[in-house]
Amino acid sequence: MLQNKKILLGVTGSIAAYKSAVLTRLLVKAGAEVKVVMTSSAKDFVTPLSLSTLSKNPVLTDLTENDSWANHVMLGRWADLMLIAPLSCNTLAKMATGLCDNLLMAVYLSATCPVVVAPAMDEDMWHHGTTKNNLETLKNFGNHIIPVENGELASGLVGEGRMAEPESIVNWIRSFFLNQNELSGKKILITAGPTYEKIDPVRFIGNHSSGKMGLPLPKK
Repeated sequence: MLQNKKILLGVTGSIAAYKSAVLTRLLVKAGAEVKVVMTSSAKDFVTPLSLSTLSKNPVLTDLTENDSWANHVMLGRWADLMLIAPLSCNTLAKMATGLCDNLLMAVYLSATCPVVVAPAMDEDMWHHGTTKNNLETLKNFGNHIIPVENGELASGLVGEGRMAEPESIVNWIRSFFLNQNELSGKKILITAGPTYEKIDPVRFIGNHSSGKMGLPLPKK
């Protein structure tokens, strides 16, 4: 289901960023083409070299580099799906307010494809009212949110806020594309006109449909 799909992976500054290496590998192994955009703080947790090697594509971190410009508009149009994993509390707030101060945010605001996020933060941050409001704002924008998991956190606490495991994220994406294309390749028979339902060998129930509504359907 992920064969030849174009996945744009955004990685933000969270301890869970180490999982992005496994996530990239799983997506590539499933047949997807993966390009990675990182925030500057994400490089403190996982190196661009690691993700570049695993994705087989250069990793982008800045709007401009070596006198060249990262075309964030075309990146947002290239992808079949944009996935931000992990999504830090900081980037979540930027997405909710439209603050565009790095390449990842510029790509997000330019994206014409579905956007999926996998949040990762400590339990108190996760339950904070601001976080809940920001998540609701993202949902209202049409973005999709992969639920966090319950477990050991970077602070040493045990609770909600862990980013979903890479395998769970890949399965979520598979299901997403499957649901998007559930009628692909199917042959559909459309009948138009009145219908007749037998009551007994003599009587039936019918209607006066002209079939005009059914006839245009194959043309759409």
